[in-house]
Amino acid sequence: MAVLVGAVMLLVFAWWASEPWRGSGRTYPVTAEVLAEARDAVASLAVVDEPAVPDYDRDEFGQAWADVDRNGCDTRNDVLALDLTAVAFKPGTRDCVVLSGVLVDRYTGETIEFVRGADTSGRVQVDHVVALADAWRSGAHAWDLTRRQEFANDARNLLAVDGAANQDKGAATAAEWLPPAREFRCQYAVIQVTVKAEYGLSVTGEERRALERELDGCRVG
Repeated sequence: MAVLVGAVMLLVFAWWASEPWRGSGRTYPVTAEVLAEARDAVASLAVVDEPAVPDYDRDEFGQAWADVDRNGCDTRNDVLALDLTAVAFKPGTRDCVVLSGVLVDRYTGETIEFVRGADTSGRVQVDHVVALADAWRSGAHAWDLTRRQEFANDARNLLAVDGAANQDKGAATAAEWLPPAREFRCQYAVIQVTVKAEYGLSVTGEERRALERELDGCRVG
């Protein structure tokens, strides 16, 4: 089973890297087909306004940044290598550990120089678009550890972003927080509804309305 999961996650990374909006530009196109699928996805989500769930614990999602796709590199470095340009790797790590690079941040629109180090790594963080705590209260509490670890390392739900923006977002839903860069809000909503539908997670009524509002504002290109 672990080998199968690893193979699937490796294919996910390869497919996700080819998405047009995932490039280093500042435009985030959405096709008519993708938008239609996102509208279907948000309509399919169960609405649960006050779920009764156990308290959230990050440890319930397994080791942080595991090598679930079994490519010899942890998920955090995989995402950094995917989302940064001008990437430099640590020698001797088989192009795994990212030492430096440049991020065109989707959340803020800013360009950030990433340099690995105790005082600098935090400038660029890897965000779960659907936060782990949000996933927990919207259905992940009922999963087994394998499923939760798969979710925590799913590239479709991960972005390298400005550290301060990530901290500001925290575990907020789309009803509570949206990227300051308005040009990315459509794609942000698409990711949210796609991931939640894929994993059978719920939304609150206010969250659904916020997601629908952002999808209504999408520009097809």
